Amino acid sequence: MLGLPDHIRAFLFDLDGVLTQTAKVHAAAWKDMFDSFLRAEADRSGEEFVPFDAVEDYDAYVDGRPRQDGTRAFLASRGIRLPEGTPADPPGSRTVQGLSTAKNVTVLRMIQEQGVQPYPGSVEYLHRLRVLGLPRAVVSSSANCRDVLRAAGIDGLFDVVIDGVVAKRENLPGKPAPDTYLAAARALETPPEHAAVFEDALAGVASGRAGGFGTVVGVDRVGQAQALREHGADIVVADLAELIEPDGRSAAKASA
Repeated sequence: MLGLPDHIRAFLFDLDGVLTQTAKVHAAAWKDMFDSFLRAEADRSGEEFVPFDAVEDYDAYVDGRPRQDGTRAFLASRGIRLPEGTPADPPGSRTVQGLSTAKNVTVLRMIQEQGVQPYPGSVEYLHRLRVLGLPRAVVSSSANCRDVLRAAGIDGLFDVVIDGVVAKRENLPGKPAPDTYLAAARALETPPEHAAVFEDALAGVASGRAGGFGTVVGVDRVGQAQALREHGADIVVADLAELIEPDGRSAAKASA
């Protein structure tokens, strides 16, 4: 029992916060980078230092988005415009690329120091899908997606990986645009209306809804169930284990 409508034949998963416990690592890395930048800006301008909020700012501006898009979105929320720069800019340079690189350096260091833990309920759900022979994909804006999957020990559970590397190579717009999820559905040879999207990010849920997917599952790890519904989630669960109750009932359907 998978807790979803019978017409769903393919399963598309976000990575951070849905499969692995890395969303909080990303939030901490964004805060580290932005607070350093904002403190330097305050010192330079004489204005008050207002730190990055690792919950509200993270959810609203960076969660689920490609790294540079998240940098631009948060800076715009503070009325800050920076030169785009180039990927060769040193980490922390006063450019979109430099700040984005600084964030990536920090998150890679944190992952190396702390390791990567998958969510047990998600692993159980993936194993159920594999036993049933149902196609599975990871859809992540992260260029580090494959490394994280390997570190978590779940890289062998997917048929397709659409990550930041693939998106860049194929010129796919990032979430909240639906293009990366649509690419995964095509790779699995499944029409969107017969595929389910699993997302914890508001931008990701909006992506699934914009793509016309058959079911969008919001995974609420931080107490934002209502916001997930407002952005397009059909079902909201706190953990994917809720979708596979022993008696076959779906708590998720009740929460739709």
